[in-house]
Amino acid sequence: MANGTGGRNVARKLIASHLVSGEMEPGTEIGIRVDQTLTQDATGTMVMLELEALDLGRVRTDVSVQYVDHNLLQADERNMADHIFLRSACRRYGLWYSKPGNGVSHPTHMQRFGVPGATMVGSDSHTCAAGSLGMLAMGVGGLEAAMAMAGEPIHVTMPEIWGIRLTGELPPWVSAKDVILEMLRRHGVRGGVNRIIEYHGPGLAALTAMDRHVIANMGAELGATTTVFPSDERVLEFLRGEDREDDFTEIVADPGASYDVTNEIDLSALEPLIARPSSPGDVVPVREAAGEEVHQVVVGSSANPGLRDFASVAAIVKGRQVHPHVSLDVNPTSRQILVDLTKMGAATDLIQAGARIHQAGCLGCIGMGQAPAIGRNSLRTFPRNFPGRSGTADDRVWLCSPETAAAAALTGKITDPRELDMDPPAVRLPERSSVLREMLEAPLPEDEARRVELEKAPSIGVLPELDPLPDDLDVPVVIKVGDDVSTDEILMAGAQALPYRSDIAKLADFAFVRIDEGYPERAREAGAHAVIGGRNYGQGSSREHAAIAPRHLGLRLVLARGYARIHWQNLVNFGILPLEFADEADYDRVEQGDRLRVEGVRAALEKGTEVEVRNVTKDETYRARHRLSPRQRDLVAAGGQIPALRARASR
Repeated sequence: MANGTGGRNVARKLIASHLVSGEMEPGTEIGIRVDQTLTQDATGTMVMLELEALDLGRVRTDVSVQYVDHNLLQADERNMADHIFLRSACRRYGLWYSKPGNGVSHPTHMQRFGVPGATMVGSDSHTCAAGSLGMLAMGVGGLEAAMAMAGEPIHVTMPEIWGIRLTGELPPWVSAKDVILEMLRRHGVRGGVNRIIEYHGPGLAALTAMDRHVIANMGAELGATTTVFPSDERVLEFLRGEDREDDFTEIVADPGASYDVTNEIDLSALEPLIARPSSPGDVVPVREAAGEEVHQVVVGSSANPGLRDFASVAAIVKGRQVHPHVSLDVNPTSRQILVDLTKMGAATDLIQAGARIHQAGCLGCIGMGQAPAIGRNSLRTFPRNFPGRSGTADDRVWLCSPETAAAAALTGKITDPRELDMDPPAVRLPERSSVLREMLEAPLPEDEARRVELEKAPSIGVLPELDPLPDDLDVPVVIKVGDDVSTDEILMAGAQALPYRSDIAKLADFAFVRIDEGYPERAREAGAHAVIGGRNYGQGSSREHAAIAPRHLGLRLVLARGYARIHWQNLVNFGILPLEFADEADYDRVEQGDRLRVEGVRAALEKGTEVEVRNVTKDETYRARHRLSPRQRDLVAAGGQIPALRARASR
C-alpha cells in the first residue's frame, strides 16, 4: 500500500526527467533516455560486435566506458586477444577504456564517472550499484547496451516504487552488507521483481555513499529493476573526496513522498547475517551457523568494494595470524583502493597476517580463479553464491560481511564477529582518495577514430545469423529445469567457458551443462526446440550469452512459470519466444521429450495476452501468457533486435 501525501520520490523524479515514451503507470512499457553506459569484458566483446553489426559511427551517449575487470587470467592467447579487440573498438567507437587491473567496473565508475541525476545502463546486472549516487542505473543485456550507445532509449516495464524507510544506526560489528542480507532474509530472491527499491528515512545519514553502493549492488539479488538512494550530503562528501565536487546535484524526495509499497528497517536492531549455500536468499543470523569449519575466505567484489571494507578486515587481523587451514584472499576492487590501503599501512597488516593479495578485479566472483576445494566452506563478501559459480561444481559458498569474513579467517570457522575477543575495528579513512586516472584511456577525436580498424584475432567470432520466428512452432522439449535457475547455470562462467565468450559456436558447448551435460548434443540433434523453466527463470547475471548460445543451438521457445527481468528481455532481443504458464500446475504436466506446438504465432500474440500451447505427445492443451508489447512482438517475430533493425533500414 502507498503512504505519504503524494510528493514525488527520487525514483519518479529520475524517470520523469528522462522519460521519452509511455506513462509512469506500473505495468506499462516506458522509454527512458540514457546518459551513460557501462560494459565489462565478459559481456563487452559481444556488445562491440553488435555495434559493428549496427554500423555505428560513434557512441551518442554523454559517457560510455568499457572496463576490463572480469577475465584477467591470461591462461592462453584468447583472453589478451579479447582485450586488444575491446581497446580497438573503444578507439573506433568513442568509448573510454579502463585497462586490465584498473578496477572493478561498478566502484571504479562510481569514483570516476558517476553523476547524480544521470541515467545509465550496463551489460552487467550489478550496474544498479550506481543508484548509490542518486542515479537511475539498470543492468541490461549487451544488445540493449549497444542500442543505448547508438542513441536509442531503453524500454522497460514501469515498476512499482518500493520505499524502504531506514531508522536508527548500525551497531558495532554490523555493516552495510547486513542491511541487504536482511532484505534478502525477509523477501528472498524474487522480492524485488518489477520494483525499484528506494531507501529513505533518518537512518540514511549514517550510511556513506560506498555503504549505499553495497546495498544497491545486491538489489539485483532481490530481482529488482534497480535501487536508488537520494543524492545528499553523503554523496557530496564522496564526490569531494574524489576531486569531483562540481558533479554534485542534490536530488531528494519531496516532503511526504509516496511509494507504491512500503517497509521499514531499524538499523540498530540488525545483527551479523550470512547467506548459506547456494542462494543469496537463504539468509540466517551468523550465530545460527557458527561453528562450521571454513577453509577459504575471499574479500572483495563489487558487493563490498569500498576502502572501509578492506581496511576493516585489515584492522581485525592486524597483529594476528590467519588460521592455519584458511586461505585469506584479498581482491582489491580498484588500483586506487590498493594505493590507499598501502598508504594507510592496511595492506602491510593484511600481508603480515597471511593474506594473499591479488590484482584489482572480479576474479573469484565470476569463477576466474580462487575456486574452493570440493565440499569445503568458502566465505565470501560477494553478491552471489549460485551452484558452481565459484568454478567448483560441488561448492559450499557463503555470503557475508567483511567483519564476519575476517572473524572466520582468524578462527577457522564461521564465527559471530561479536564473539571475538577484541574491540570493534576503528577505521579512519582519508578524506581524499588517491585519485588515479592514468589507467583510463579517453576516447579519440572523431576524425581520428574513423580511421581505426578493429583488431580481431581468429578467436573473435561473429554474431550468429538470426532467422525469423516460424509462424507455426512444432518443437521438442530438450530440457526441463526447476525454480530460480540462474544464467550461471544456463551458460556457465568460469575459467573453462569465459575464454570463448567471443566465439558463440564454441561457447554453446557449455549451455546448461551445469544442470545436464547432454543438452548441447540433444539440442544440436533437435534443431528448433523448447525449454521448460520454473519460477524466476534466468536470475542473476545479465550475460546475454545465456540467450545467444541456446539460440545458436536452435532454442525458439521458453515456457516457464516466471522470468527474471533481464534474461526475459534477452530472450526477446534474440528472437526466442518467452511464454508463461497461465496455470502454474501445468508445469508438472510437461516432460522432457514432449513435443509442443503453437500455431499461428503472430496472430496469437496480436490477438491478446494468452496463447494456446498444444502438447502433441500427451494430447493436452495449456494456456500460456505473454507480456510482449507491440514493439517486442515485432522483435520476436523478426528473429531479434538486429534482424528487426536491418529490416527497417532496408524499407
